[in-house]
Amino acid sequence: MGRRRKGRDVSGWLVVDKPAGISSNDVVGKVRWAFDAKKAGHAGTLDPEATGVLAIALGEATKTVPYVTDALKAYTFTVRLGAATNTDDAEGEVIATSPLRPENAAIETALQKFIGDIRQVPPQFSAVKVDGQRAYKLARAGTEMDLADRPLYVESLTLLDRPDDDHVVLELVCGKGGYVRSIARDLGQALGCLGHVVSLRRVWSGPFDAEDGVTLEALEAEAKDPALDRLLAPLEIALADLPEVPCTAEGAVRLRHGNPGMVLTSSVQYGDEAWASYQGQAIAVGIYKAGELHPSRVFNAPE
Repeated sequence: MGRRRKGRDVSGWLVVDKPAGISSNDVVGKVRWAFDAKKAGHAGTLDPEATGVLAIALGEATKTVPYVTDALKAYTFTVRLGAATNTDDAEGEVIATSPLRPENAAIETALQKFIGDIRQVPPQFSAVKVDGQRAYKLARAGTEMDLADRPLYVESLTLLDRPDDDHVVLELVCGKGGYVRSIARDLGQALGCLGHVVSLRRVWSGPFDAEDGVTLEALEAEAKDPALDRLLAPLEIALADLPEVPCTAEGAVRLRHGNPGMVLTSSVQYGDEAWASYQGQAIAVGIYKAGELHPSRVFNAPE
């Protein structure tokens, strides 16, 4: 019999305004400690030096992480023109330089090539796996890898500012799996001037906004105090892009046990993914079929 995980059965979403200099996993650890939570996870890694929205799920909300991970996200970032680094950001070593500095019009034209369904190659220093090992570990050992490109949907890529000849400030809105460092690297190559990221901030992710984020200092000041629970958004916030279908009392019982349950709807189509609610609480996510929801994820009732 396995050991029971220690901590409280607390559930919900917390938005942390992540500071620079700490990993996403370390932030998750601090949040779990502060709430004394049994379970916690994040919906999309930020590089250690990046700041902004880190959406963290506690308890039953961890079952809704994929719906936030799949949502659009927005970043503002500054690109240093004229130099490429081995990490594609300011933490790495400069490996090439260029005296070219394109005009704003040329930059805005080049940005159009990165909008829509594109493919990008992850940075050498990234968490993708190569033969079972993380790429960044191989890169640190001096191994150069031929990483496969991968798809990315980019809704918009906009020039926000040009503070000086060497720097441009951009805003990116994209789907899951994007590497901002790759955007900066590839833009620099397309312009012929090279480039890398010097600062990065995630301003929103799905339903979560950096302006609503709590600081680690605020969490530490109230650590272990159940009053912290006031900062949590309900797990249902992650399901906003799915249709809600109320279920009957009997349907709620069946769904909680992982069985198809009767739901009340007039708008959801056969085969649609939806979430069932009973008395305002999420019961399950699943596929709608002829008056029933066939669950794929079931949410446990609070104790």
